[in-house]
Order: sequence, then structure tokens, then C-alpha cells
Amino acid sequence: MSGNVSVPRELAWLINKPVQEIDTPALVIDLDAMRRNVARMAEFAKKHGIAWRPHAKTHKSAALARMLVKAGAVGACVQKVAEAEILAAGGVADIYISNQVVALSKLARVASLAQMLSERTGSPGRLAIAVDSTEGIIRLAQAMNDARQIAGKACVIDVYVEIDVGQGRCGVQPDAAAVTLVLELRKHAALRFAGLQAYHGAAQHLRSLSDRREAIAQAAAAVNLTRQLIEAQGIAVERVTGGGTGCMAQETASGVYSELQVGSFLFMDADYAKNERDPAQPLFEPALYLKTQIMSTSNLYSVCDAGHKSHAIDSGLPQVASLDSPNSAELVYANGGDEHGIIRLADASLNDGESAHSALPGLGQTMWLIPGHCDPTVNLHDWMIGVSGGLRNGVVQRLYRVDGRGAYT
Repeated sequence: MSGNVSVPRELAWLINKPVQEIDTPALVIDLDAMRRNVARMAEFAKKHGIAWRPHAKTHKSAALARMLVKAGAVGACVQKVAEAEILAAGGVADIYISNQVVALSKLARVASLAQMLSERTGSPGRLAIAVDSTEGIIRLAQAMNDARQIAGKACVIDVYVEIDVGQGRCGVQPDAAAVTLVLELRKHAALRFAGLQAYHGAAQHLRSLSDRREAIAQAAAAVNLTRQLIEAQGIAVERVTGGGTGCMAQETASGVYSELQVGSFLFMDADYAKNERDPAQPLFEPALYLKTQIMSTSNLYSVCDAGHKSHAIDSGLPQVASLDSPNSAELVYANGGDEHGIIRLADASLNDGESAHSALPGLGQTMWLIPGHCDPTVNLHDWMIGVSGGLRNGVVQRLYRVDGRGAYT
């Protein structure tokens, strides 16, 4: 089960039942594949002497975050204050909000959570956050001071200055502007400069290996320039955090990153599978699947019960997986709307009626889909069902609640 969480009756009975008993559509974790992915990630990090802080926005599960820490991760990344609160309540002690927070109400929650983690009985925790503006620093410092007045004791929060290394999203320019922020946050006793946030999300999905190498080389140059400018002020840059599943080998090889914020490696998805693989990177397997069933057939296509309400489409439609070869191209998934998916033959020349019908999945047949993007797909579900022994003849072993579903604030 997922900790002490109450499991719905319609799911609880599945434990130790064969995979065939799982109703559809359902989000299913191939536990054997997931464990291999975790072992390969831990081995890579140990070999290269780099810390890894898996992004919990991928799985949104406190139980999985704890499992990753047990496997060697230093903690968890989140994007939202609500996600941090949920993980902390679920027993995760080292949490980094790798995002900007400027709303006063949210900053009050950040300060309260920092206090709670630092005072946690038995194993004190740590909260960190990113900033990219002077106003953001001032607001954070005020929230921390207010929390100190309420709690009657001081607490310090680790703060990373985010620089834009190519994503074109949050982050100050990697030049003297970053130095200005470091100098500002050092004025506040409740804030400790922890290092630089340097995440290049767009590079993670560049298909060509050479393009990813070039993008990360540029990001590394930006980090080095910023580090030099900060250290010229006599201030140490203790840590550079960033990186992701798509470019982790290049980011590690650059020598500038001390911590990787990998996330999707845990499950992988159809979009990442399109990347040209770097031989220096571990081979991560698909481990997250959508189980669906054919509920209608015709001469030219079959219809399954997994529509867009069960999987995200921001990175494309899901991939039809063969259990013998997850990258099988014999069948393709097409848009069928909210509650329907259209399964067609990949080879359009075979769509000639009778021959197509004989090759298509039949009524009641189970299909397995690999989501285009794992993170938002997980956010559409309340539970993930963990299966050991393979998806063909495996047994349900674990149920993971998606604790952070809808944690947007």
C-alpha cells in the first residue's frame, strides 16, 4: 500500500491478484522495470560522484519519493509549495522547491514548512527554494522573519539563485545580474545562499545527441561565467543544481553540475524514447503504462476505453506497446476524444477492410499504452497500480496514491 493511506475498496482487493483483474483504464507501474531504472540511476550517480534529487512532479507520490531516498537520492525536488507540504507530511525530509514563489500567502506557507522541517523530531529536515528577483528575496526574507516571530525561534532556509541557461522561462541572466541577487540575499540572516539553479528543460527533449551536447555546453559556459563573477566577490558557490533525464550524461560530463534533478527516468515515456541515446547514459525502460481494453471494433480500426481524460497529450499521443517489444510500430493510437482511443494499423497500406480487421485487436482485448508525457499523465489519476512479474502474467503488489494530484498552489 501507499503508507497508511486508506485505499478504496475497489482497489484494495487487487493486492496479490493477477494483472488481468485490473479494471480499465488504469495507470500501471511495471515495478520490475522501475526498480531497474532506479538501480541504474543510483549506479550512474555513484560512478560519477554526483548527487541526484529526483523531481517529484513526475510521480507525485510520497511513498515513491521515500523509496528513491532509500536508494541513494539526497532528497526531492518539487515545483509547487503544495507538493512540498504533501511530501513533508509523507515523511520526506529534504525538499527543494525549484521554482519561483512570490505570493505572500504562499511564502508564509514556505516559511512555516521550513520551520517544521528544521524542528522535526528525530530527523531534522531541510527546505530550499529558488529566487530570480530582488523583490522575491525581500518577500521571502520577510516571510521567514514573520515565521520566526510566531515560532519564537530563528530558522534559516537555503536559497538558490536561478539563472536562465537557455530555457527562456524563469531565471535571471547569467551575468552580473545574478551577483546582485546573491549580494542581496546575503543581507538577510534567515536566508543562506546555497548555490545556483541552472535547469535547461528545453534541451532535455532535443532529439539529436549533438544538439543536446551543444545546448548543455552553452549552459555550462553560462554557469561557469556566473560562478566566476560570484566568486570574484569572495562568495563560494557551493552547489549547482539542475539537469534532467534527457541530458543527464552531458550535464554530468560538463563538470559544472553537482546535483541532477532527474525525474522521468523513473517511468520514462514515449517522448523521451524518441531521443537519440547517448551511450554514456543508462538505458532506462518504460515503466509506466496505461492499461486499456478494446470496447468496439470495425473493419478499419478498434476503439479502446482510454481517451484523453486518462493520459496527457502535450508531448504527443501515447504509444501502443507490445509486451514483447515496447517500441512495436505495428499499431498506432489516434485521437478518439475524451473517453475513446482509436487503434489503427501503422501501415496505412494494410487498411483495406478485411485484412485490416483480422490484424486489429479484437473486442475485449487488453492493450498497453506508453504515455507521451509521464508527469501530467500521473496527475490525471488518483492511484497507480504496481505490478511485479511483468504485464502479461504479473501480480499486483503495490498501490501508490498520487498524493500530489492537483497540488497546484
